[in-house]
Amino acid sequence: MKLILKIARTELRNLFFSPVAWFLTIIFLVICALFYSNYIAAIANWQDSLLRTTPSFKEFPMGLTKSVFMGMDSNGFIANIFSNLYLFIPLLTMGLINREFNNGTVKLLYSSPVQLNQIVWGKYLAVMAYNMLLLTIMLLFMIVGAFSIRDIDAGHLTTGLITFYLMVCSYTAIGMFMSSITNYQIVSAIATFILLFLLQRIGGLWQEYDFIRDLTYFLAINGRAERMVAGLITTRDIMYYALLTYMFVTFSYLSLRHGREMVSRGKKAVRYLTVFLSVMVVGYLTSRPGYVGYWDGTRVKANTIKEQTQGIMKTMQDEPMEVTLYTNLLDPGQGFGRTRPSARNTYIWNFWDQFIRFKPNIKFNYVLYYDVADGDSTMYKRMPGMTLDSIAREYAKMFETNLNWYLKPAQIRKQIDLQGEGMRSVMHLKYKGKSIFLRTYEDSKYWPDEEHVAAALKRLANDTIPKVYASTGNFERSIHKYGEREYNSYSIQKLSRAALINHGFEFDTVNLSKQDIPADADALVLADPKVMLNDTITNRLKQYIDKGGNLMILGEPGKQHVLNPMIKPMGAELMQGTMVQISQHETPDKITPFVTTDHTWIFKQKNPFSIMVRKGLEDGDSTKVMHPGVAPLSYTENGFKVTRLMVSGPKGLAWVKAGHLVTDSAPPVLVANEGDYKLDSFTVALAMSRQVGNKEQKIVIAGDADFPSNLRIGSQFLASNYASWLTDEAFPIHLFPIPPTDTLLTVSLKAAETQKIILVWILPAAILILGTVILLRRKRQ
Repeated sequence: MKLILKIARTELRNLFFSPVAWFLTIIFLVICALFYSNYIAAIANWQDSLLRTTPSFKEFPMGLTKSVFMGMDSNGFIANIFSNLYLFIPLLTMGLINREFNNGTVKLLYSSPVQLNQIVWGKYLAVMAYNMLLLTIMLLFMIVGAFSIRDIDAGHLTTGLITFYLMVCSYTAIGMFMSSITNYQIVSAIATFILLFLLQRIGGLWQEYDFIRDLTYFLAINGRAERMVAGLITTRDIMYYALLTYMFVTFSYLSLRHGREMVSRGKKAVRYLTVFLSVMVVGYLTSRPGYVGYWDGTRVKANTIKEQTQGIMKTMQDEPMEVTLYTNLLDPGQGFGRTRPSARNTYIWNFWDQFIRFKPNIKFNYVLYYDVADGDSTMYKRMPGMTLDSIAREYAKMFETNLNWYLKPAQIRKQIDLQGEGMRSVMHLKYKGKSIFLRTYEDSKYWPDEEHVAAALKRLANDTIPKVYASTGNFERSIHKYGEREYNSYSIQKLSRAALINHGFEFDTVNLSKQDIPADADALVLADPKVMLNDTITNRLKQYIDKGGNLMILGEPGKQHVLNPMIKPMGAELMQGTMVQISQHETPDKITPFVTTDHTWIFKQKNPFSIMVRKGLEDGDSTKVMHPGVAPLSYTENGFKVTRLMVSGPKGLAWVKAGHLVTDSAPPVLVANEGDYKLDSFTVALAMSRQVGNKEQKIVIAGDADFPSNLRIGSQFLASNYASWLTDEAFPIHLFPIPPTDTLLTVSLKAAETQKIILVWILPAAILILGTVILLRRKRQ
């Protein structure tokens, strides 16, 4: 070890007695200074402007550690350093070993008592020491940042430093190997650049084939640094860089050894292959699920699933879970491109890895098939005169995939029924004999959110599933129709991220003229019936209410007489007339009532809607939600606790038109003689609750049935919140990110500009002077 350290000291001294090391150090310092100071100055300018012009500004909504150092879109300080790192390494390592050949000192090394492995590791240790200098330069800017950003996220910065050092050490190991196989420094530099480029690109080659995909994924250097810079350090990635470094340092040793030994090419190849295979085996073993350690260095735990999801997964540790990805070659959306065999590494490591961390015993299966949904003639119209098999062959050619890998329509239909999923690519989860579909979505993100996964896992782990029935038979709003007045998108639209069916709910319909309300109903929705409810329906509803059933009743102006006979015994009534609110941009029937504070407290669990409303009230702002066409409500507490959910305001803004409201002409005026009237505040929606036996009965009544409609996507969250409250808040699962605290700079724009002058000009100039003095003194000696 002493000899290795001695060689390292000598090599390091030689490194700094040449202008290359000083040149690289100064250039690296200037690049770091430019990236850091530009980001800080831009944010400082923004902050100063907001402080001058916006009294309500208190802090930025995002963490500034990530914004400055990591970047919002991989364009921060560290990301830019990484993107330019490959330019430095070839210059640093191009003469590391071949210099001995060019100077004629290699014979002295071969004849000395020093072993080859000591020479190699000594030289590499010297480069590691120089890499530590580069790391120190980065650390300098992070220290400056700590004095410029309030409560900087030191853990996140630490992951960036670890990533940088591991990456630069692996890069220099590659450069040293290239230096050992050629006597020409320029050739060595170019070869290093080419190999680094190949390692960046190899992860995208031959991804259709399982074995090659796993091999190239392990070798690929891209992707790993991004995860680590994002704040997640895993033993799998650390071992990758360590093994990559070991492999190329060993290759350098073998290259020198082969230079002094007379061995056949076959034996040389066997030695290289032995090292390569040993690295592959160790890398495979250390990356198996259950044997990987994780550390999320971010303060907000940005790379870790939330505690609620972790808690659900802890209850599922006893048995393995099976996840089958069904990939349709003829997927009507973007599914095939996202789920094809070549995308499986992205599917596993970018989506499922965060869940594998807490449940390693997940078995992944893949089924490839081609088929179209019954009645879907899109493909046949697109390629007229062709059979489905011939269409599939054309698609296989277009996507450059092997059609023999794909099940035919008859085969896939024997295995599973995917008609309900529209023959789109979908995940099927199985656990303890239960199964559920986990859907993808036709947007830029494509994969489900953590809330969707948590809901699916909770349904697999628990027997309780909230079931909501929608009343039919009286021309009510339909959960199956796509019209603008209907309720499909918030309830059972499988392609909608917000639809409750994708958040753990089950929906069904019940015709109250022909059927009793099922015993498994957790809630019933009676939405805008158009005709009077007959005695059979009324009796069934009365029995359901008397037993403590939960109910959401939504009415409309002009049809108050349909629902009032049912809700009056509970103490509520839809008042006659239509609410009017005159505004500059909307028709007078569109009301914007406010969410009450009491509305937020009916929920026992944390709810993002409630938090948003309370935060707005703290800042002196109320939350308004548009309701088009409203019949106001009156109420008395007839055995129920009543909570006003939505109310009109401010005083006198809204009034009620007793007769027919014309919305496409001049603004209506209040005519008291015609029955029009005004109150200080009208109730638009209310919640009623009481104790029935050992359960709490919950009822929501609203004078508007349009807010959950397919047209009113912006107000559908109200319907989702009401459904959650009615079903005891089991679903949806609300996940709350930890808010950042590094949300304000402690420096002004003037101070940031002063930092820039010091870091970009003065500090590099000082190092330039120091390096010049050392080199001149060395030359004189």
